[in-house]
Amino acid sequence: MENIASIKLKKKRKTFDFFSSIKRRLISVKQGLKEGWQLYLMLIFPLVYFIVFKYIPMYGVQIAFKDYSSAKGILGSPWVGLKYFIKFINSYNFMPVFLNTLKISMGQLLFSFPFPIILALALNSCRNARFKKTVQFAVYAPYFISVVVMSGIIIQFLDPRLGIINRVFSMITGETMNFMGSPDKFVGIFVGSNIWQNTGWGTIIYLAALADVDSNLHEAAQIDGANRFQRILNIDLPCIYPTIITLLIVNTGRVLNVGFQKVLLLQNPLNLTASEIIQTYTYKVGLASQMANFSYSAAIGLFTGIVNLILLLSVNKISRHFGHKGIF
Repeated sequence: MENIASIKLKKKRKTFDFFSSIKRRLISVKQGLKEGWQLYLMLIFPLVYFIVFKYIPMYGVQIAFKDYSSAKGILGSPWVGLKYFIKFINSYNFMPVFLNTLKISMGQLLFSFPFPIILALALNSCRNARFKKTVQFAVYAPYFISVVVMSGIIIQFLDPRLGIINRVFSMITGETMNFMGSPDKFVGIFVGSNIWQNTGWGTIIYLAALADVDSNLHEAAQIDGANRFQRILNIDLPCIYPTIITLLIVNTGRVLNVGFQKVLLLQNPLNLTASEIIQTYTYKVGLASQMANFSYSAAIGLFTGIVNLILLLSVNKISRHFGHKGIF
């Protein structure tokens, strides 16, 4: 009898402790909301944005596993499992579009990623404020040009007859070149134009990180005789290293998400073998085709997302393995 009474007493205590802890947490949450209600109010707008435009559309992802028919609707369409994933991987278009996407993505990651770091370090070391602001304005400006206008500028500049680059090229070599019609030059044109357009904007985060570098470190290094380049290598660069790693992980998680609009606008029948990427192929089979296949295009889009997620988690784990902070 005593044991049964003891067990009941323990259960009552556990129940009491459980509800007490919930009560304490609710009081803590209420107090936190009361103290920082302005911040929570500001959080509502991005939260609503993500729910409406990012999470609710995920409901439609299920058509990647269904034989979707607009007459039957999403719920009424029959399940087909991984049929469209297998169809994409086994199709003759898979390897060309996958490799094209990978080439452009890796080109951007290898060449576009370091430029903002180099420029930010150079601007941070610049002592002439007027020159620094002029350079910042000049490199920020291309970022605000729309993708359509930027694509038009590239096409006009590289035009075989009227393009300024082709005129300079013809003055040097005596002949013109159809840059936009050459598949082997498409990746270089795309990556080069991205560097020109986005390098300035990409420096903002690094300049903000460099602003937190302790000036005492530079003063101590100057007393020890370190020149400007040595201070950049041994003080500035290590201080922004966590920012570099974080942005590298984030960029790696978007490896297969190449700028769809720009590629499509720069694409023509002559460079199609190099410019057909996963996103443009998805658009063509899913929306632009007369026999649009929404399930197939949804499966391709989901496949891209899964690969990006795997890469993101892998790089994050590698970063943590080597002692750096990851994003998870």
